Amino acid sequence: MRRAIGLALLAAAFVSIYVGKASRRMPDFFVYWQVGARAAHAEPIYRVSDGEYQFKYFPEFAPLAIPIGALPLRVAKVVWYAGLVAAFLAVLRLALRVLPERRKPAALLVTILIVGLGKSYAEELVLGQINLLLTLIVLCTILALARGRDILAGLLIALAVVVKPYALILTPWLLVRGRFRAIAAAIGGGVAAFLLLAAVYGPRAAVALHVAWWRTVRDTTVGTLMHPENVSLAGMYGKWFGATPTAAWLTAATALALLLAAAIVMFARRGVAQPDGLELGLLIALTPLLSPQGWDYVLVVFTPAVAYVVNYADALPRPVRWLTALGIAAVGLTLYDLLGRRLFYLLIMNSVTTLGALVIVGSLVLLRLRKAA
Repeated sequence: MRRAIGLALLAAAFVSIYVGKASRRMPDFFVYWQVGARAAHAEPIYRVSDGEYQFKYFPEFAPLAIPIGALPLRVAKVVWYAGLVAAFLAVLRLALRVLPERRKPAALLVTILIVGLGKSYAEELVLGQINLLLTLIVLCTILALARGRDILAGLLIALAVVVKPYALILTPWLLVRGRFRAIAAAIGGGVAAFLLLAAVYGPRAAVALHVAWWRTVRDTTVGTLMHPENVSLAGMYGKWFGATPTAAWLTAATALALLLAAAIVMFARRGVAQPDGLELGLLIALTPLLSPQGWDYVLVVFTPAVAYVVNYADALPRPVRWLTALGIAAVGLTLYDLLGRRLFYLLIMNSVTTLGALVIVGSLVLLRLRKAA
């Protein structure tokens, strides 16, 4: 009875979010729906006239969006929202399954995930974004690798790259780890995605779409760095130092340091029973920090990272544990309704969320150096 009541309350909460907010918004989903409708007629998908809501993913995404674009917008919104809710529940479940061992109760882990990343989860639903799906694919990849299903893992990584270019950061890991079957599957999946695009648009137009993609990303990046919701390194230093050479150098140096830390984590795996989950969780967590267009809702990709640092918190020194708790709070509790206008904007414009994300990344690195996970 308790489970039935809990499920009913959960369903009611998701329905209220949709009726109260998502049904009237979901602007990012409109971009996907519009791209699918355009791809069905082989129309251009990168258009300056779309303004703030220009499509910025790889063109291989467009053919996959044709089925959702064929639906009336109102129906498509309901279908997409239901899919996001299913992805959210699956992400919470799989975030626990990818842990090599369970040191903390499931209820505690899920509660901290919701508190720490709940703001990003909710914004994903309201915007109709796709990062929950990306996170789900990454979690499935970790499970596939743990079970020795390298071909499936490679195909999942190819799908993740099509869903969002951020997933490209996972591909060098396959090479470093010598997972050649997974590499072959990922390449095969990428080729298949391009051939599908070429079948819809023609080979020459398919190549031209990649050029248009690069132009769109290049031309729309600078204007986003000072936005309060930008949590990237470039955005953080831009807020602190403005559009100066100092900000550019600090961004490059910090990005290099993060990539070096990821390399150290990968090469410090000796003595760790199941090292893949932490490594892939770390890599995908770096993406909103490294990408100049890393928005705060993209922090849903921190789900495996937060699950790891909470589950293995007892392996961290006590001061680091407290610092990690503050980092999670900085990511999840910077809420307008909780802090009020003045304090909220003070923290956001000083990139407290980005600093919290960096603390979580640092805790992951320390877990590996201590051979805890």
